[in-house]
Amino acid sequence: MLGAAGLSLPQLLAARQVAGGTEAKADSCLIIFLNGGPSHLDMWDMKPEAPSEIRGEFRPIDTTLHGVQLCEHLPRFARQLHHCTLVRSMNHSVNNSHAAAVYAALTGHDRGEQGGGAKPGDHPNMGSVLARLRPAVPSALPYVALPYKTQEGAGGPLQPGFLAGFIGAHHDPFWVLEDPSRPDFRVQNLTPAEGMTRVRLAGRDELLRSLDRTFLEKQPAGRSTYESLGEFQRRAFDLLTADTTRRAFELEREASALRESYGQNIYGQSVLLARRLIEAGTRVVTMSWAPDANATWDTHGGNFQKLKNTLLPQFDAACSSLLEDLRQRGLLKRTLVAVLGDFGRTPRINNGGGRDHWNACYSVMLAGGGIKAGYVHGASDRTGSLPAERPTSPGDIIATIYHLLGVDPRTELNDNLNRPHMLVPHGRVMDELIA
Repeated sequence: MLGAAGLSLPQLLAARQVAGGTEAKADSCLIIFLNGGPSHLDMWDMKPEAPSEIRGEFRPIDTTLHGVQLCEHLPRFARQLHHCTLVRSMNHSVNNSHAAAVYAALTGHDRGEQGGGAKPGDHPNMGSVLARLRPAVPSALPYVALPYKTQEGAGGPLQPGFLAGFIGAHHDPFWVLEDPSRPDFRVQNLTPAEGMTRVRLAGRDELLRSLDRTFLEKQPAGRSTYESLGEFQRRAFDLLTADTTRRAFELEREASALRESYGQNIYGQSVLLARRLIEAGTRVVTMSWAPDANATWDTHGGNFQKLKNTLLPQFDAACSSLLEDLRQRGLLKRTLVAVLGDFGRTPRINNGGGRDHWNACYSVMLAGGGIKAGYVHGASDRTGSLPAERPTSPGDIIATIYHLLGVDPRTELNDNLNRPHMLVPHGRVMDELIA
């Protein structure tokens, strides 16, 4: 009966109501994850005075933040930098395994070069934690990931860091794997079967309620597990019939000019869809910019051609439009935007005209949601090889995001063996990044 109603949602929505945490400066977080390792030296932290084999082909341009320059292929984003914090001193211990570096970037847990795909015992993504500790309203999806389940390599396993791990699969993200740039874009899992009207859904809802009542009347005391399942089923019905959730996926409601500004490609339209989901009440959206780890930002070869012709123009359009769109709608103050990556790229260009993995120093960008505007944290040395000031770890960034979202990063959650795990044991809340 649930399948006929289109309800694959109850497990996803079984979010335990847990109170507590810190005072939130942000209600939601939108993560743009540049999966594969974006080149800090060709985007955020250029070295125009370095030798040609390090500085590369691109010129720096001025930004709206005095004295700070970015790549010439980020002209629109350069006009938004005064809203942002740029961290130029990131580093961690993982240089070879994308999987382990992604895991560190998204959870704050640096486990070294231990690669492999996602496992049930992994530490949870922030979206899963927020779904448990600060649940969204019943009519909203608590945590969404799109537009790919990024693989460690083509045909490889799902990368770790996107799932709920040890807090349970019912806190995994709602996956949107359809291409929102297609004219026929439609999210299957939130659309009732053909012919399943609201009247029929309501009838099935009432039938389920009556079956629940009959069953519960015959049960002894202490039946909370079954009653909780019933609550999650109610929330699934709420989502299937909620106008706000349904409308969030109707990108055709946006003006054509706005859609064009984000970029008519899978990534630009996914960022726009993420903004619409945040507006509809979703707590966390993670947008992974690659079908697999080697497909986009992993520029071992042809680094400058790939960045110039595809990656940077698409990113420039999507991220600059997002910040301006959120600001104009009055949403930027309570929406934290994080542009993250698994690591940076080598200072020295290789023989294939590319840059290889570089974990010793890279950059990330944060904006909105309580983040200080117009600030550069830390600095790299003259070749972008090592942090010269204020080294910063992924754990520090994740701890700060948790804090801004109203969750104490020292919170302990238990796994299925009742063992406690601190959310971020090796990271600090960075007060210097907070407005």
